[in-house]
Amino acid sequence: MLEMTREDFEELVAEALDRIPPELTRLMDNVAVFVEDEPPADDPDLLGLYEGTPLTERGEWYAGVLPDRITVYRGPTLRMVDGEDGGREGVVAEVEVTVVHEIAHHFGIDDERLHELGYG
Repeated sequence: MLEMTREDFEELVAEALDRIPPELTRLMDNVAVFVEDEPPADDPDLLGLYEGTPLTERGEWYAGVLPDRITVYRGPTLRMVDGEDGGREGVVAEVEVTVVHEIAHHFGIDDERLHELGYG
């Protein structure tokens, strides 16, 4: 498997977040981003996960809640890119796609639309 330390992978996630246009990051609200080594056992190929209430579904009731959570999974990302022989550049590209994909869920964009846009 392609080797990359947790710290290096976390840095790639941070860099992907830094590439999100500032006009979008200013709109993000009550969301935290995490890196985990592996996804839940029932979905071992999952690259990222958004958990929370999308901005488009929040109403007057939305107050005092825990932050939404975006998780990017290191293990499946490295295995997938290694299988495609993508090397470090492949990991950089896949992390960026995953981060954009999960942030899009925070904005209420569904998987079907993300696939149409090339972020599936």
